[in-house]
Amino acid sequence: MTTPLKLAVVGAGVIGRHHARVAVQHPDLQVVALVDAVPAAATGAADELEAAGVARPITAETIEQAIAATDIDVVAICSPSGMHVQLAAAALAAGKHVVIEKPLDTTMPRAREIARLASDARLRGVLTSVISQHRFDPASVAVAGAAHGGDFGTVTSGVASVAWYRSQGYYDSGDWRGTWALDGGGAVMNQGVHTVDLLVWALGRPEEISAQVGLLAHDRIEVEDTAVATVRFRGGALGLIHCTTAAYPGLSARYAVYGTHGSAIVDDDRLAYFHVAPDAATFESASTTADATAVADAVDQKHEVVPPEHVVGGPAEPDHFAAGHARQYTDIVDAIRQGRDPGVTVDDALISLATVRGLYVSATLGQPVRIDDVIEGEYDDVEPVVGAGDRGQGSAHRGDVEPVVAPREGAVR
Repeated sequence: MTTPLKLAVVGAGVIGRHHARVAVQHPDLQVVALVDAVPAAATGAADELEAAGVARPITAETIEQAIAATDIDVVAICSPSGMHVQLAAAALAAGKHVVIEKPLDTTMPRAREIARLASDARLRGVLTSVISQHRFDPASVAVAGAAHGGDFGTVTSGVASVAWYRSQGYYDSGDWRGTWALDGGGAVMNQGVHTVDLLVWALGRPEEISAQVGLLAHDRIEVEDTAVATVRFRGGALGLIHCTTAAYPGLSARYAVYGTHGSAIVDDDRLAYFHVAPDAATFESASTTADATAVADAVDQKHEVVPPEHVVGGPAEPDHFAAGHARQYTDIVDAIRQGRDPGVTVDDALISLATVRGLYVSATLGQPVRIDDVIEGEYDDVEPVVGAGDRGQGSAHRGDVEPVVAPREGAVR
């Protein structure tokens, strides 16, 4: 019998406790430590696990204390986003495998630093992965596989839309919420990042982005609650990104991939539509029509592609939110044991982060932005501007912007 990997969770807030609950149900993981600069938070999380009938993990205020106190194989970083890199760096320096909750971080300089540290650690056999659990959802696996494998023909376009609602009370509930320094952004970075990541995964390397953002429905925050952007991808496909936390009462997160031989839609992690031309004759007959729907009675094939619990309208997957993280943790455990790269690498996360960062830079400067320039640091001095003073004004000239403000030091929450 294989011995479970010993996991330390850093950050005992909502997402950290979620990681811990997922891990204690995973046959290949054992939660041995909970780390938080606020001792009561770590103690409370440990109480929850003990009450659930599992061995009580130790609690500590720092990663270093936890490592000194018990054996640890993997460290999960679940702190506010602006603290990800400093905490991951400490774990890597100690030779521990690292899992970082999304996003990778809030600034490109720190993201490049963790990419460098992760690359160096990989040479020593130490792995780093970034949570993007929806890449492991069966619906998204099917769509990405069809896009990458040519089943959709030439992928021409895609749309990612997150139409959610967050109250003013949500933003007022923590002094780090709605800040550039520790939240890293608003509706795109915080709520839409997973859906943007899935669009990037399906359509390929993004090359250029053009965006507008606004603060239209909330007060006392620095970041956007609404954003739209267009993206050009390396293969020629065009994409549209739309994210908002001002869509009452809160609708779905969905993305669509369109191609010359097939198309698909994923809605709230379930397959809403999937069709691939069944044969050359069907495709050729479609090319002679001028109707909006070129193929008469085209069969929605989604039920043939994924199990019923992953289809819109099907039975609910038990504990779906936990299941996504569990699937990614299975990949991480297998990668550690097999010595291979994880399914989501730091470089993957860096590209998705650069896409989001490029969106903010484009909206601030009022011009298209090349993603490679973002990755290489050309826009590191640009601090995003949303224009909270006059709602809806989300752009500024480059000469008006100031250097990026470094995140403040603070407690892990």
